[in-house]
Amino acid sequence: MYSIVILGTGNVATHMFKALQASDVCYVSQVYNHKAESLESFEHKTEVTTSISKIKTADLYLLCLKDDVIESVANQLEDKTGIIAHTSGSQAILKKPNSAVFYPLQTFSKGSELDYSQIPFCLEANSEQHLKLIKDIAKSVSNQVFEISSQQRETLHRAAVFVCNFTNHLYAIGENICKNDDMPFDILKALIKETSEKVQRHSPSEVQTGPAIRKDKTTINKHLEGLSDSNYKAIYELLTNSIIKTYDKL
Repeated sequence: MYSIVILGTGNVATHMFKALQASDVCYVSQVYNHKAESLESFEHKTEVTTSISKIKTADLYLLCLKDDVIESVANQLEDKTGIIAHTSGSQAILKKPNSAVFYPLQTFSKGSELDYSQIPFCLEANSEQHLKLIKDIAKSVSNQVFEISSQQRETLHRAAVFVCNFTNHLYAIGENICKNDDMPFDILKALIKETSEKVQRHSPSEVQTGPAIRKDKTTINKHLEGLSDSNYKAIYELLTNSIIKTYDKL
């Protein structure tokens, strides 16, 4: 079995630990974090350490870290012969002979239960041998494994910000709008569910609805007048104009 050391204890690290521990081709032999308190949820499940110098020999070192510390931590592993892979969507593969990328394209929260078999894993390695190893591991976890270049992964990450992070922010705005008039956000959840399910069956551009695509200026102006928050109003106008311009071209 392949041995793995996970560096990091955040959302991605927590879920990668759960997914990889359930695999039949690998196991997590150690988890590292520089803060002892961050290791408490792992210490009864595998070995833990707060010292880089005490990191064990492994086949794969999985860096589940913030983008701005990936390279500096990787530099401290230069004596390791195992593959050093990060999980970032926006960072290029490291310029080291034993580098790889093991990017799970999903939004992670520690309390969420996820079906890891449905999460796309986007892989990149600097040799066929390294690629085979991380593919073996990824395929033991997920049914969706892709070989993706650094440039393609950056594009995917950019698109993911639109469909996930920005969309969730719009949910939060919708929730605040409801609260301001004493209505429960739950009323909108059936609409949210149907909207997300439609794009599983159709291209999003084919199922756009709403006042912007109809160029319903009366409704648009009424909505703008009802928005007291200038930030919400600016977002509404920006997205409305984007929809109008997009469908004017079609």
